[in-house]
Amino acid sequence: MKLVRAQAVALRQFYLMKGSPVRILPLFAWVLLDILLWGFITKYLNSFAASGFSFVPGLVGAVLLWDFLTRAMHGLAVGFLEDVWSRNFLNIFASPLSISEYLCGLIATSVVTSCASLLAMLALAALAFGYSISILGLMAFPFVLVLFVFGVSLGIIASGLVLRLGPAGEWLVWPIPAVLAPFAGVFYPVSTLPAWMQPLSWALPPAWVFEGVRAIAAGKPVPLPDLAAATGLAAFWLLVACALFAWIFRVVVRTGLIARYSAETVN
Repeated sequence: MKLVRAQAVALRQFYLMKGSPVRILPLFAWVLLDILLWGFITKYLNSFAASGFSFVPGLVGAVLLWDFLTRAMHGLAVGFLEDVWSRNFLNIFASPLSISEYLCGLIATSVVTSCASLLAMLALAALAFGYSISILGLMAFPFVLVLFVFGVSLGIIASGLVLRLGPAGEWLVWPIPAVLAPFAGVFYPVSTLPAWMQPLSWALPPAWVFEGVRAIAAGKPVPLPDLAAATGLAAFWLLVACALFAWIFRVVVRTGLIARYSAETVN
């Protein structure tokens, strides 16, 4: 794998943003609206809470972390969809570019866009609602990293679905975070869920992440077993996502379905 090719994939995405600033708006608009909405809900709930208790760390912090995961997923998936929308995907792979180089380039794009969104969310949460991630301390960083890795995995899986099903499969990409949110225990412990849902929750890294983050916010020691489980699952899902995308790519090349992404109209 040559990093310069991965760098070229990422650079193309940044040139697209530079040439069309409207592409930058979605990086911040929806996540900032989420922070505002949940921030005001939190302020309302605080008016009924016992003296000295605040919903801010639990609700605003959870929304911030979940939106970061969503942004990591969409940052990668949108990079892939840019090639689908422009019918440029087939042209890219007419070059010596490998699957690993292509995915690394999209992951690099996701790193920059998701971190920019996270900084904007932190700034708004601090200014408007007094929330600071320092409440969790430095040990929250590994949990945040796990969320990013899982978000990237979801982005790769979503891109694979579009590659296999065709451009219309794009509509399967956007709802994925909303579908997973009830299982992830973003706002409540996994024990709140019905018994049949809990095994599905424990198979997802975010469930372990949010259990661990809630423990830290409550002043408990860092739950290392939760962190270990989340890290192992995130690595597992990343490997599954990459293997799935590579397999789908081989299938669409062998069957000729990749021609749907050419500049020419294919009947």
